[in-house]
Amino acid sequence: MIQNIWCIGRNYADHAKELGNAVPSEPLFFLKAGSAITQGETLALPEWIKDLHYELEIAFQFGNDRRFSHIGLALDLTERTLQSQLKAKGQPWTLAKSFQGSCPVSALLPLSGSPDSLNGSSEWALQLKVNGELRQDGKSSQMLFSPEILREFALRHFPVVPGDLLLTGTPAGVGPLHPGDRLDGELFSDGKSLLRIAWKRP
Repeated sequence: MIQNIWCIGRNYADHAKELGNAVPSEPLFFLKAGSAITQGETLALPEWIKDLHYELEIAFQFGNDRRFSHIGLALDLTERTLQSQLKAKGQPWTLAKSFQGSCPVSALLPLSGSPDSLNGSSEWALQLKVNGELRQDGKSSQMLFSPEILREFALRHFPVVPGDLLLTGTPAGVGPLHPGDRLDGELFSDGKSLLRIAWKRP
C-alpha cells in the first residue's frame, strides 16, 4: 500500500501564472494521503465536491534504494473554490486536495537504465485531453525543479518510505471537470508513448 503522496505546487511557471501565483524559488511541497489513491476508469468522488478541477502530473515511485523505481501518471484532483477560500484565510489546502478519490493513478511502469537519466538525456512529457480536446501538454524540461532535484529535496526533508509517490507538478491548462467528462492522459519518454490512461467523471 502506498503510504504518502508527496506533491509539488507551481513547478511549471506557466501554471503558476495562470492561477495568479508567484513562481517559487524552492520546491513547494504538500501532502496527499496514500488512501486518496484510486485506480480504474470511473472517478469515485464525495458528494460534497462541486468545483472539481483536473491537474495531470507525472508520478514517480520511490524504490527500496531511495531512488525512483517506477513512473506513471496521476491526477491531482482539486476542489478549486474551496482551495481558494482556504488560501485566502491562510489555512492549509488539505480539505481541497486530499479528499477521498482525489488521486487517480495509472499503472506504474518500471524505470530502466541509470537514475541519472532522469536529469539527463531523457525527456518525460505528458498530455491530457478532455472530451477529445487537448488541454495540457508539458515536458520535464519545462519544470522549475527537475524530478531528481525534487527527489533529493524530499529525501532531505521528509520521512519518505519505499513505495511513496512523488507528483512532479502540472503544466498550464487546468480547468473544471464536469459530470460526464472524459479524460485521456498519455505519458511519453523522448517522444515515444509509454502509456495511456482514461478516466470519466460520472
